[in-house]
Amino acid sequence: MAVTIAAETPLQDDVRRLVAALNAYMMPLTPREFQFQLTVEQMAAPSVTCFVARDEAGRAVGMGSLKDHGEGLGEVKRMYTLPEVRGRRIGSLLLQRIEGLARDRGLTLLVLETGEAPGFEEAWRVYERGGFTVCGAVLDYPDSGYSRFYEKKILS
Repeated sequence: MAVTIAAETPLQDDVRRLVAALNAYMMPLTPREFQFQLTVEQMAAPSVTCFVARDEAGRAVGMGSLKDHGEGLGEVKRMYTLPEVRGRRIGSLLLQRIEGLARDRGLTLLVLETGEAPGFEEAWRVYERGGFTVCGAVLDYPDSGYSRFYEKKILS
Protein backbone atom coordinates (compact mmCIF):
# COMPACT_ATOMS: atom_id res chain seq x y z
CA MET A 1 0.00 0.00 0.00
CA ALA A 2 1.37 3.38 -0.99
CA VAL A 3 0.88 6.12 1.56
CA THR A 4 1.48 9.82 1.53
CA ILE A 5 2.41 11.69 4.68
CA ALA A 6 1.90 15.41 5.04
CA ALA A 7 1.56 18.02 7.76
CA GLU A 8 -2.14 18.73 8.09
CA THR A 9 -4.50 20.39 10.49
CA PRO A 10 -5.86 17.92 13.01
CA LEU A 11 -9.17 19.80 12.92
CA GLN A 12 -10.60 17.44 10.29
CA ASP A 13 -13.22 14.77 10.83
CA ASP A 14 -10.99 11.92 9.70
CA VAL A 15 -8.17 12.99 12.02
CA ARG A 16 -10.67 13.37 14.85
CA ARG A 17 -11.71 9.75 14.16
CA LEU A 18 -8.07 8.62 14.42
CA VAL A 19 -7.70 10.45 17.74
CA ALA A 20 -10.93 8.88 19.03
CA ALA A 21 -9.73 5.42 17.96
CA LEU A 22 -6.38 5.95 19.70
CA ASN A 23 -8.10 7.12 22.88
CA ALA A 24 -10.48 4.13 22.81
CA TYR A 25 -7.54 1.76 22.33
CA MET A 26 -5.63 3.19 25.29
CA MET A 27 -8.53 3.50 27.75
CA PRO A 28 -8.48 -0.13 28.97
CA LEU A 29 -4.67 -0.36 29.01
CA THR A 30 -3.70 2.38 31.47
CA PRO A 31 -5.56 4.13 34.31
CA ARG A 32 -7.09 7.36 33.01
CA GLU A 33 -5.04 9.57 35.35
CA PHE A 34 -1.86 8.24 33.69
CA GLN A 35 -2.96 8.92 30.13
CA PHE A 36 -1.52 12.16 28.80
CA GLN A 37 -3.50 12.79 25.64
CA LEU A 38 -3.46 15.95 23.59
CA THR A 39 -6.92 16.86 22.34
CA VAL A 40 -7.39 17.64 18.68
CA GLU A 41 -7.60 21.32 19.63
CA GLN A 42 -4.28 21.09 21.50
CA MET A 43 -2.78 19.33 18.48
CA ALA A 44 -3.72 22.40 16.43
CA ALA A 45 -1.56 24.71 18.61
CA PRO A 46 1.29 26.56 16.87
CA SER A 47 3.86 24.49 18.82
CA VAL A 48 2.49 21.20 17.41
CA THR A 49 2.79 19.82 13.89
CA CYS A 50 0.46 16.95 13.03
CA PHE A 51 1.42 14.53 10.28
CA VAL A 52 -1.30 12.43 8.65
CA ALA A 53 -0.68 9.27 6.62
CA ARG A 54 -3.20 8.68 3.85
CA ASP A 55 -3.70 5.66 1.61
CA GLU A 56 -4.16 5.78 -2.18
CA ALA A 57 -7.84 6.66 -1.75
CA GLY A 58 -7.01 9.59 0.55
CA ARG A 59 -8.23 7.83 3.70
CA ALA A 60 -6.42 8.84 6.90
CA VAL A 61 -4.74 5.63 8.15
CA GLY A 62 -2.23 7.02 10.65
CA MET A 63 -0.98 10.08 12.44
CA GLY A 64 1.84 11.38 14.60
CA SER A 65 2.78 14.79 15.95
CA LEU A 66 5.81 16.81 16.96
CA LYS A 67 5.41 19.17 19.89
CA ASP A 68 8.18 21.76 20.09
CA HIS A 69 8.99 22.57 23.71
CA GLY A 70 11.69 25.12 22.83
CA GLU A 71 15.38 25.08 23.70
CA GLY A 72 16.06 22.23 21.26
CA LEU A 73 13.56 19.80 22.79
CA GLY A 74 10.79 18.09 20.84
CA GLU A 75 8.22 15.52 21.89
CA VAL A 76 6.58 12.82 19.79
CA LYS A 77 2.84 12.77 20.48
CA ARG A 78 -0.32 11.00 19.30
CA MET A 79 1.29 8.24 17.23
CA TYR A 80 -1.33 5.86 15.86
CA THR A 81 -2.08 3.70 12.84
CA LEU A 82 -5.31 1.90 12.12
CA PRO A 83 -5.14 -1.78 13.11
CA GLU A 84 -5.76 -2.97 9.53
CA VAL A 85 -2.62 -1.23 8.23
CA ARG A 86 -0.23 -2.19 11.03
CA GLY A 87 2.85 -4.07 9.97
CA ARG A 88 3.26 -1.93 6.84
CA ARG A 89 5.81 0.41 8.46
CA ILE A 90 3.50 3.44 8.40
CA GLY A 91 4.39 4.21 12.02
CA SER A 92 8.07 4.15 11.06
CA LEU A 93 7.43 6.50 8.15
CA LEU A 94 5.54 8.90 10.41
CA LEU A 95 8.36 8.80 12.94
CA GLN A 96 10.89 9.56 10.19
CA ARG A 97 8.86 12.61 9.11
CA ILE A 98 8.67 13.83 12.70
CA GLU A 99 12.41 13.39 13.13
CA GLY A 100 13.09 15.14 9.83
CA LEU A 101 11.04 18.15 10.90
CA ALA A 102 12.78 18.18 14.29
CA ARG A 103 16.15 18.21 12.52
CA ASP A 104 15.03 20.98 10.13
CA ARG A 105 13.96 23.08 13.12
CA GLY A 106 17.29 22.59 14.87
CA LEU A 107 15.94 20.43 17.67
CA THR A 108 18.62 18.30 19.31
CA LEU A 109 16.56 15.88 21.40
CA LEU A 110 13.28 14.06 20.86
CA VAL A 111 11.47 12.46 23.79
CA LEU A 112 8.21 10.61 24.20
CA GLU A 113 5.99 8.99 26.76
CA THR A 114 4.02 5.83 26.02
CA GLY A 115 2.31 3.14 28.01
CA GLU A 116 4.11 0.49 30.06
CA ALA A 117 1.62 -2.35 29.81
CA PRO A 118 0.65 -5.24 27.56
CA GLY A 119 -0.85 -3.75 24.41
CA PHE A 120 1.97 -1.25 23.80
CA GLU A 121 4.50 -3.73 22.38
CA GLU A 122 3.95 -2.63 18.77
CA ALA A 123 4.62 0.99 19.74
CA TRP A 124 7.80 0.04 21.59
CA ARG A 125 9.05 -1.79 18.47
CA VAL A 126 8.41 1.25 16.26
CA TYR A 127 10.31 3.55 18.61
CA GLU A 128 13.20 1.18 19.19
CA ARG A 129 13.58 0.42 15.46
CA GLY A 130 13.58 4.19 14.95
CA GLY A 131 16.63 4.57 17.18
CA PHE A 132 14.89 5.68 20.38
CA THR A 133 16.22 4.33 23.67
CA VAL A 134 14.44 3.86 26.97
CA CYS A 135 15.24 6.61 29.48
CA GLY A 136 13.97 8.01 32.77
CA ALA A 137 10.91 10.22 33.12
CA VAL A 138 10.88 13.22 30.79
CA LEU A 139 9.32 16.67 30.94
CA ASP A 140 6.73 16.86 33.71
CA TYR A 141 5.41 13.30 33.37
CA PRO A 142 5.24 11.36 36.65
CA ASP A 143 7.39 8.26 37.00
CA SER A 144 4.30 6.21 37.88
CA GLY A 145 5.20 2.79 36.55
CA TYR A 146 2.42 3.17 33.96
CA SER A 147 4.65 5.02 31.48
CA ARG A 148 7.68 4.10 29.44
CA PHE A 149 9.90 6.97 28.30
CA TYR A 150 12.14 7.17 25.25
CA GLU A 151 14.66 9.64 23.90
CA LYS A 152 16.70 10.14 20.74
CA LYS A 153 19.44 12.65 20.10
CA ILE A 154 19.01 14.39 16.76
CA LEU A 155 22.15 14.74 14.72
CA SER A 156 22.34 17.57 12.23
